Amino acid sequence: MTKETANSESQKSPYSGRWVALVRGRVVAQAGTPEQALRASLFSRNKEKPEIKFMSLPLSLPPLIDRIKDALPPEQEIYLVGGAVRDLLTSRLSPDFDFALPSNGISLARKVANTLNADFLPLDDERDTGRVVITNDDGTRTFLDFATYRGANLEEDLRARDFTINALAYNLRDNTIIDPLNGANDIRSKLIRACSPTSLSDDPVRILRAVRQAAAFSFKIDKPTREWMKQSTDQLGRISAERLRDEVFKILQGPKADASLRALDMLGALSHLMPELLRMKGVQQSPPHIHDVWTHTLAVLDYLDQIISGLRVGYDAEKTNDMFTGLLGLRLGRFREQIAQHFAHSLNVDRSHRALLFFATLYHDVSKPDTKTNDETGRIRFFDHDMQGAEVAAERARSFNLSNDEVERIHVIIKNHMRIHFFGSRMLAEKQTPSRKAIYRFFRDSGKAGIDLILLALADLRGTSANELTIDTWTAYLDVARILLENYWERPEEVVSPPRLLDGHELMKELNLKPGPVIGQLLETIRENQAAGKIENREQALSFARDEVTKGFTGEA
Repeated sequence: MTKETANSESQKSPYSGRWVALVRGRVVAQAGTPEQALRASLFSRNKEKPEIKFMSLPLSLPPLIDRIKDALPPEQEIYLVGGAVRDLLTSRLSPDFDFALPSNGISLARKVANTLNADFLPLDDERDTGRVVITNDDGTRTFLDFATYRGANLEEDLRARDFTINALAYNLRDNTIIDPLNGANDIRSKLIRACSPTSLSDDPVRILRAVRQAAAFSFKIDKPTREWMKQSTDQLGRISAERLRDEVFKILQGPKADASLRALDMLGALSHLMPELLRMKGVQQSPPHIHDVWTHTLAVLDYLDQIISGLRVGYDAEKTNDMFTGLLGLRLGRFREQIAQHFAHSLNVDRSHRALLFFATLYHDVSKPDTKTNDETGRIRFFDHDMQGAEVAAERARSFNLSNDEVERIHVIIKNHMRIHFFGSRMLAEKQTPSRKAIYRFFRDSGKAGIDLILLALADLRGTSANELTIDTWTAYLDVARILLENYWERPEEVVSPPRLLDGHELMKELNLKPGPVIGQLLETIRENQAAGKIENREQALSFARDEVTKGFTGEA
């Protein structure tokens, strides 16, 4: 039998990816490591010496792994470990790669970085861990972490990890897999199982990671692991804000964010992460709302995911059975490329734009409990919940150590999230489209966040009425969204950002004015009238300004 034939046969074997003990060509035991296979065979065949062999498994390795192999010193003992191996077994592309080796993690990372012409930094001197940072052509980064074993050997290192599906190692030298906790079988069973009863208490941030991975892979968390998660939630307070933030944002970036937040709530973890959110539970709202504020918020997250998916490049609208998604594509489908580019530009290299929008969505109604009132008719009102909610969200964002740009974007989104509802209401009641001046003011106040506001408003509408939403209302909102997007992307110099015809010095000189706030206010009024189509050139701008000053212009609306 040729080597190729033998490999082909082993790949068809039920033992593919496992270590087997062979006696006279027959499998007498199988396990996740060669040591386990040997012990199992000796238990039943203690007088016979077995042959221990790995049954090969077809894996599609990314080209980067070959480059790393070439950069390694000859005979270097090293393993690809953790989620990257899990992703190999599930035919996913891993964004980052962790490597485990007996010693000199920092030293080897530096050598690999030099060979790959990448950046290097010592990540953890105590654990001898070095990081290689590769900047890709599209500006994204790939991290390669090289760490010395946590424990006496590789198996101890793997047993100290979070979940069995991540307690896997791939030997870069002989292409074998080490799986001491049967993680590959849990992958096949779509099960998340803790490596030990203390896995969650050892590092409580793993509670969030379990929820995130369950959503990402459509896996279930086994019952004992769920119990250990509940028992460890009160220890989340000892985890740094940055680590908690990173897991929260990964949850918001991934699929089923609404379900993940429900799970965190049921586990008792949410009260240790963002306790202000829980005050929304049970806060009733008047029609057309059909949910309390908390349930509404989770529904909006779900609908936002659907809306972004329905507007992605390559989405096949004909495959949807949802009439609202179909209309979404018909009305706004021509903006798919621009929307993709909008989300491609994040405000922080380590966090996505999408996750930031989902964070703002999670907080958009957070101050409704504080602003709830009843008018004379008994209707429930939430005056200024947008203004107050923006402050609450910004405070939480700062506690998570988000950047100033991220905090500002969240604040702008929540502060302005009711404005498109005003446009939609006028469209429905009066068939009145947003005026050019209103469009200018909307984007003046929101900037690039205006795109986020449009998507949030559509999701907010669906989360308000759900199955009771009418086609007329949805169509009116889509028309408002289309008009805003047309002006933002197709007519920016006419309406959204008309070119300045005058500056402050010219205005003061031509009208003999003194410096002061009225100059800026007068320039802004000129731009508003440019956007409205009432001023087209410098002469008209000067004439308008002269008339305003003559009438006693103060800048007050």
